[in-house]
Amino acid sequence: MKPGAGKILISEPFLQDFYFRRSVVLLAEHNEDGSFGLIINKPIDVDFNEVVKDFPHFDGQLYLGGPVKTDSLFYIHTQGELIPDSLKIMEGLYWGGDIEQIKEMVRMGQLQPGDIRFFVGYSGWMSKQLDRELNENSWVVSRANRDRILMHDPVSLWNEIVKSLGRDYAVWANYPTDPTLN
Repeated sequence: MKPGAGKILISEPFLQDFYFRRSVVLLAEHNEDGSFGLIINKPIDVDFNEVVKDFPHFDGQLYLGGPVKTDSLFYIHTQGELIPDSLKIMEGLYWGGDIEQIKEMVRMGQLQPGDIRFFVGYSGWMSKQLDRELNENSWVVSRANRDRILMHDPVSLWNEIVKSLGRDYAVWANYPTDPTLN
């Protein structure tokens, strides 16, 4: 399967990169200029409002989106028609948009944790870089499911997805995180 907006990248089990080890990346953009995505299965164990200042109280989880621009906030949400400048990733799922509108919706109780997910940093690839990594078998491309992305337990997401890819990949779920300890 080819990468594209609305697809997910599943890292191979022995990828040792700190950010991408056993990660699932939702691609929001993929074109000749490069690729943009967010790691969707790496929650950060910190209170949202301790990290994100000048924001109304939000009771949701903060996630590590990737190694690029870790001093910036990124987000995906289900409210595309209500948030100006949102970009559609797939049916019912958008990224970005007017942050002031998002703050107002949070303040008014119109956005709940199941409607939006916030990320520190993003995952990016220059032109042809992701294609090279795919040729090196660092990633498997699969279809994304909005409900799985937003409602699933992020910690077990990588295991669940590799099992759902079929027999050839399901064995990955049993591989040790650190093969030197085997």
